[in-house]
Amino acid sequence: MNEDRDQADFMEAEAEAEAEAQAEAIRQEAQDAVADPAAQDESIRQSNLIYGGLAAAGLVVVQPFLTEDSLDLSAKICVVAFAVSIPLLAALLVLNRQEAFRHRTSTSRFVGLAKAVAQGSAFAGLTAAFWHISLVAGIVFLAVGFVAVGVHSSGYVHLEYDSKFRSRFRSHKGAQATGQDGTP
Repeated sequence: MNEDRDQADFMEAEAEAEAEAQAEAIRQEAQDAVADPAAQDESIRQSNLIYGGLAAAGLVVVQPFLTEDSLDLSAKICVVAFAVSIPLLAALLVLNRQEAFRHRTSTSRFVGLAKAVAQGSAFAGLTAAFWHISLVAGIVFLAVGFVAVGVHSSGYVHLEYDSKFRSRFRSHKGAQATGQDGTP
């Protein structure tokens, strides 16, 4: 009985060690992909498009509110959100020029926070602007914005990660039931 238990413990430890080795290999592959200069250059190009587009949209959307004497709540939210996002987006555009020059992206947590705040407040500003025009338009923009994030994420994953990479994340129970080579 002890022999069976010892063998089960040994097999469990062996499986755990194999899983840790696979996890480390995946971590290393992900780090290599992030460090790829071509991927970083493309990330910088896409960021320029996003930041420039959001800053331009903010300037266009806020312009009519400049001459208003008083603003309703949705207009105030729009103006304040773009007051936050436009300077951050401008700073991120300038940073992107430096990143393009160095052919690598910044890994600063402060920059990551600025990206999230800038994009989030620009989205809030656009949502508030649509809400100011029409409650229905605001709700539709908000809902479709979340759908759009899902569309982009899904497309990105399918483009960047092949089936060999994704197969590493399948559950181990399925692999045990069919055997290591995939046969029942």
